[in-house]
Amino acid sequence: MASTMFDRIWDRRVIADLGEGWSLLYLDRLLVHDLSGGRAMRELAEKGRRVAEPNKVFAVPDHALSSAPGRTEHTYPQGAKLLASLREESAKQGVRIFDIGTPGNGIVHVVGPEQGIVLPGLTVACGDSHTCTNGGMGALAFGIGSSELVHALATQTLPQRRPGTFRIRYEGVRPAGVTAKDMILAAIGRFSAAAGTGMAMEYAGSAVRAMSVEERLTLCNLSIEMGAKTGMVAPDDTTFEYIAGRRFAPKGAAWDAALADWRQVPSDPDARFTRDEVIDVSTLAPQITWGTSPEMVADVTGHVPALEDTVPSRRAGLEAALRYMGLEPGQKIAGTKVDWVFIGSCTNSRLSDLRAAADVIKGRKKAEHVTAWVVPGSEQVKADAEAEGLHHRFREAGFEWREPGCALCVAANGETVPNGARCVSTSNRNFVGRQGTGARTHLASPAMAAAAALAGAIVDVRSY
Repeated sequence: MASTMFDRIWDRRVIADLGEGWSLLYLDRLLVHDLSGGRAMRELAEKGRRVAEPNKVFAVPDHALSSAPGRTEHTYPQGAKLLASLREESAKQGVRIFDIGTPGNGIVHVVGPEQGIVLPGLTVACGDSHTCTNGGMGALAFGIGSSELVHALATQTLPQRRPGTFRIRYEGVRPAGVTAKDMILAAIGRFSAAAGTGMAMEYAGSAVRAMSVEERLTLCNLSIEMGAKTGMVAPDDTTFEYIAGRRFAPKGAAWDAALADWRQVPSDPDARFTRDEVIDVSTLAPQITWGTSPEMVADVTGHVPALEDTVPSRRAGLEAALRYMGLEPGQKIAGTKVDWVFIGSCTNSRLSDLRAAADVIKGRKKAEHVTAWVVPGSEQVKADAEAEGLHHRFREAGFEWREPGCALCVAANGETVPNGARCVSTSNRNFVGRQGTGARTHLASPAMAAAAALAGAIVDVRSY
C-alpha cells in the first residue's frame, strides 16, 4: 500500500498502539534549550529519574541570551540564571551542551541541521513550537510542552495522537524577489492560520525540489503558523550533499547504510493525503504581513483589506488588528514608514539569508531613522559570514552585527522593539506584543527587510 513520508516515519517509530488514534512513539533526538531544559531535567531528578538516553539529547542555550556585540553570559542577568541551570543539569545527566561562545552554539533549530544532529527519517522533539523547522531535513519534528519534555527525557518516548496529512505542491519557477519565506506566507494567507490544524504538512513540487536545504528549513519553520503539527520536505540528493561531512553525520560504512535508508523515506508517487493543494509559484510576489497573525499577509504591491471587502464575522478582528498596527483599512502597504528592522531568528538567520540581505544593500546606507539588527543563527553562521566579509557590508550600511541567538524574535532576553515602533522582521510571528509591548511587527524575507532598512519604509525589494 502506498505511504506518505509522514506515515512511513511514524509507523517505523511506533512502540505501542494506545488506541483511539494514539501511539507511543520512540524519539530519535531530543533538543532542549535554556527556557525549559534545565527546569525539565531538574524536575526529572527530583522524581528520582535520570535521562534515559543522554547520547540522544542535545542542549542549546539560545532564547534568553543577549545578542549584544561582545556579550557574555552575564549581559542579561535573568538569562545567566537559566544558562547556569542548563549547564548544571546537563552535566549531572551526561547531556551534551553547546555552550555560549563555543562551536555549535546558536539557535536550537539552526544548530540541529547544521551539526548533522537532525537527519532524514528521524523523530525529533523539543520544547519549542518551531521544532517543525527540522522537517526540512526530511525528519518528523515537532514541539512539545513542559510536562511532555520531562516524560520524553525519562523514557525517550512520547504518547502522540496521529495527525492527518496535508500536502502543498509548489509548482513552477519562482519570479525574481520571491523566496521560501514568501511562498509559505502566501500559503498561510491563502489557506488560513488554522488550515493545518491536526495535520502534518508535506511541501512538494518542482519549486521545492529546486530549493536549497536552508530554504526548505524556512518553508517548514512556519508550518506551526498554519496550525500544523509539523512540516516536512522529502530528502533528496540536495539533502544528502548538505549532510555529508557534518559533525554528527554518519561516516564510512554507516554513511552508506544511512543513505540507502534515507532514499526510502519520501512519499510514494501514488500516496494519498487528507488534503492536497497546489500553488503556482510563478504567480507569487514578495509578501509582507500587515496585521497580527501570519495569515494577515499580502503582496507588497497590495493594500490592507477594506472593511467592505471583509466578511462581517471577521470585521471586528480586522479593526482590532489595524488599530494595534496603526494602519487604515484599504491603505497601500508600500510606503509605510519603518522604525526597526530585524534580520535573524530560526526562520531566516542562516548564511544564505544573510547573503540575500547583503546583496540588497550593495554599498548603500540604511535610512538614518531606522535601527537595524543582523543576528546570525549560530556561531558557525557568524564565522562563515565574517569569512565572506558580510559583517563589513552590514556595518558599513549602518546595521548592527550582533551575537547568535533568538534575540528580537521572541524578546525573551530583554531585547525589545520600543512601544509603538514598527519593525520589519524576518521571524515567524507578528502577534500582539511578540517583539515587545506595543511593538508592531511586519513579517518578510531577509531581502525585503534589508530593502525596508534602506528605504526607511516598506518597499518592494524588486526595486533594488
